[in-house]
Amino acid sequence: MNAAQTPIHVQTSSRHRPAWREPMVWLITALPAAVLVAGISTLVIAIRAGGDDALPDAVRRTAQIQVADLDMDARAQALDLAALLRVDGDALDVLPVSGAIDRAAPLRLRLHHPTAAAGDRDVVLMPTAHGWHASHALDGRHDWRLELGPDDAQWRLVGRLPARQRAARLSPALAE
Repeated sequence: MNAAQTPIHVQTSSRHRPAWREPMVWLITALPAAVLVAGISTLVIAIRAGGDDALPDAVRRTAQIQVADLDMDARAQALDLAALLRVDGDALDVLPVSGAIDRAAPLRLRLHHPTAAAGDRDVVLMPTAHGWHASHALDGRHDWRLELGPDDAQWRLVGRLPARQRAARLSPALAE
């Protein structure tokens, strides 16, 4: 017999490894266990975060469609209103950019927390020589959704103040 015809004998072990030493067993048990732990963790985080805070806009239902009242936004757009919010330490200043906003009347700035309605703030800005001012410390670690308007709610300007930024543009919610 030459080398090409030599039979090859493979030795097989008659001993079986214990199940805990098999990688496939760990894969089959560890992956579902990890998914279960992740699912329970997500559920606990969602429960602790509180309810689902809705936006504060007045909404009317028509069949299965929710319809928001946009009259204030349409008025602000028709009047060509725009403003700038400036945050300087514990001071909030609103400066008019365009349109004819009554400079003698105070304005109401609603600061909506991004996730918790309990964190929402309502600040009254008093008229000054250049715009409106209020002393109010603002938590800059997260974004704020902004809503500015007079007390009689005739118009509304909205905007977003990103985390750690010191200024935001306020404009009508309706785009042309």
